[in-house]
Amino acid sequence: MAHWKNVFTRIASNADDKFDKLKFRLRQRLNQLGPVMILPYRGFGNANEIYLKGRVLKDKGILTAEDNDTVWQNLLATYKRFASVEIPHVRVRAHFAGETQEVVTDKEGYFEVRIKPKEALPIAQAWHEMELELLDQVDPRQEVVKATGFVVTPTIGSQFGIISDVDDTILQTNATSLVKAAQLTFLNNARTRLPFEGVAAFYRALQSGPNSSLFNPIFYVSSSSWNLYDLLVDFCIVQGIPKGPFMLRDLGVDVGQFIKSSHHNHKFDQIKLIMETCENLPFVLIGDSGQHDPEIYLEVIKTFPKRIKAVYIRDVSQDIRDASVQDIIIKAKELGVDMLLVPDTVAAAKHAAGLQLIDPEILPDIQAEKEEDEQAPSPVEQIISGE
Repeated sequence: MAHWKNVFTRIASNADDKFDKLKFRLRQRLNQLGPVMILPYRGFGNANEIYLKGRVLKDKGILTAEDNDTVWQNLLATYKRFASVEIPHVRVRAHFAGETQEVVTDKEGYFEVRIKPKEALPIAQAWHEMELELLDQVDPRQEVVKATGFVVTPTIGSQFGIISDVDDTILQTNATSLVKAAQLTFLNNARTRLPFEGVAAFYRALQSGPNSSLFNPIFYVSSSSWNLYDLLVDFCIVQGIPKGPFMLRDLGVDVGQFIKSSHHNHKFDQIKLIMETCENLPFVLIGDSGQHDPEIYLEVIKTFPKRIKAVYIRDVSQDIRDASVQDIIIKAKELGVDMLLVPDTVAAAKHAAGLQLIDPEILPDIQAEKEEDEQAPSPVEQIISGE
């Protein structure tokens, strides 16, 4: 059985590659590759090394979402995101902290930059700029193609980091229901999607720490596609959720596996990369019970002993799932880590205040924001969500 699965995967991967090459050559012959854009994803690092991922794509002109966007406009924007035209095998030059590196995009237009600055980065500065420039001519009408990427590093005032899931943790997606998840993905935008109640205030409190004056970096790890990156960034801006790098997933076909990486493997690998890069920081982990966050986080606790301060799991699943989550909670406790299955953000915030992870005086603000978020959605939101 495994043999035939590998054969099928190899055939699917080869077919996918050949089809992409044919499409690219046709567009190239018809001069339909431009305009071209560099899309840098937020990166991260430490004082000695930084990492940034990005992609070179045809610019399809996806506009910033508005409150009154129609369902058709949202559907069209989502189609443009997933029908991306990647630019493979072109050179991108990166400038960062006096260092220059040249990288080449892979077959799907992705590139990765890893730079070790000769001079240590400022210990009081959290965000740093990276200048990117496309070196190859892709379209006859192409002018200079540049972009600015941003990289976050812990500062001298960082006491811990926060790693958060996205779907059903900060963003209501109903990931356990394929129909509802698809409806939210394709018919909503950054302004009509709803956050979980009080999450923005809680995350701001975690970022500020126990005396409200620190900077604790936040990372978002999700199995969502990279094609949704701009939507997730806009969502956090609109909702006032602290900015941080997003670690998303390529959903293409590859040799050896039908999907690039499984939900479990992807999330664990990205968390491992974050924690190995920010090697001097302990972390708070936040997720939900709908998929496999408790199992993944238990593995993280085992892999990085004494590096996890607390784990908060939002209870979004049926009661039958709660029993298995409770077993994992017991195992985490035996390893010296509090993993809580919480009904809402306020419960997590109260525990965090008790551990001196956040300022207790902010608890009323988190409660107030939770109550405000719980207010009934507008008529437009009700129509869009089908309620």
